[in-house]
Amino acid sequence: MLTIPGALLYSDWALLFLRIVVALVFATSGFKHLQSPQQRAQSLGFSVPFTVFLGAAELAGAIALALGFLTQWAAVGLVLIMLGAIYLKAAMWKTGFWGEKSMGWHYDLLFVAMNLVILTTGGGRIALTPR
Repeated sequence: MLTIPGALLYSDWALLFLRIVVALVFATSGFKHLQSPQQRAQSLGFSVPFTVFLGAAELAGAIALALGFLTQWAAVGLVLIMLGAIYLKAAMWKTGFWGEKSMGWHYDLLFVAMNLVILTTGGGRIALTPR
């Protein structure tokens, strides 16, 4: 096993970086939902109110992850959103794992995994409410 001096310190910085990257992706997605909910709702097959709710949930989860505030709850919410996305792509839209004509659900599964790391580690000690 490779031992890196100060690995615990590095892991907190790595978890902060992971939280910020995940937050950026969800914040941009949530912002797009809120910026043009009619168009996004139509492209996804959702109602406009649900698209607004989804955008607000993604944006709120992103802010919580970035700040490290209620990090585990935010991760749970974002996992649920991604499980919904996987269900839509795999079961409803019949998109394959890699995707044939559009992005497959492998992308969504990666965000489930990343949020599970955040959930199980508490997101690290560099946070407003550290674990």
